[in-house]
Amino acid sequence: MIKRRIGAGGPEVSAIGLGCMGMSFAYGGADDAESTRTLHRALDLGVDHLDTADMYGFGANERLLAPVVRARRDEVFLATKFGNRTSGDSFGGTGTPGAYVDSSAAWAREACDASLGRLGIDTIDLYYLHRRNPATPIEETVGALAELVRAGKVRFLGLSEVSPATLRAAHAVHPIAAVQMEYSLFTRDVEGEMLATCRELGVSLVAYSPVGRGLLTGAITSREQLAVDDWRRTVPRFAEGNLDANLALVAAVREVAAEVGCTPAQAALAWVLAQGDDVLAIPGTKRVRYLEENAAAADVRLDAGQLDRLRGAVPADAVAGERYSEAGMRTVGH
Repeated sequence: MIKRRIGAGGPEVSAIGLGCMGMSFAYGGADDAESTRTLHRALDLGVDHLDTADMYGFGANERLLAPVVRARRDEVFLATKFGNRTSGDSFGGTGTPGAYVDSSAAWAREACDASLGRLGIDTIDLYYLHRRNPATPIEETVGALAELVRAGKVRFLGLSEVSPATLRAAHAVHPIAAVQMEYSLFTRDVEGEMLATCRELGVSLVAYSPVGRGLLTGAITSREQLAVDDWRRTVPRFAEGNLDANLALVAAVREVAAEVGCTPAQAALAWVLAQGDDVLAIPGTKRVRYLEENAAAADVRLDAGQLDRLRGAVPADAVAGERYSEAGMRTVGH
């Protein structure tokens, strides 16, 4: 597994990590035994960058990771996040309706302690602000996070789905090691000012949903394949009409992958990694076989022509539908 550095002064971690959300949240029923096997297999393969959040399963995902992380702590670079809340939480159970964003200093401190408790560890390697409430100055949030670093509860700080201006303001308070953004052949909003700002400041870009929430794998051909409780049924890109248009784009990706001798998912991941040595990817899965497929993408080498063909196969303005619902889109870019 190739390694890439987190931030200007952080450690080197696996360029392809493991997004753990789907093990407990959003993508249909959970299988904790298979998820635990997947976590151990990831570490065996050198996939040491594990990504979770307090909101994933309302604390369940952190609790799922806890025994694996504690047993193999020296092998794990653990990222978790805070900021998304539900009324009546602290994520002790299933949560209740009424989602909102809380990036206050008080919640940063409380949420960090709660995550440490669920994970059963003393220090979080990378702590992200998952979403930002623009009513709270970013300086207030990052000031509280800096206190957590000084207290030894957190090693490095990250932001997710923020604007370049917010990144600059945050970085002026305390160094930001990583920005987590959706980035794939299907979602290239970060190209331009966001990526340029990261590079100017020495901030790594961690790409989530790098295979388009499964679309770029080629395995999804209809909405009927998605479980009735699969969150993607609410995502505009999976809506009737939009899905057919997006699957037509995937067909072109499949052609390039066949030429290279890899799977479509591996081609999509290799394309993301080829965008710079400061770009890392955290494809999500809860199954060993998909983990192994994703990890092998680190060995796929695309030449300049293939990279251009992949980019051309999925014109940014050809993707049908927003990446989140209307409510979800209101929480990003602040």
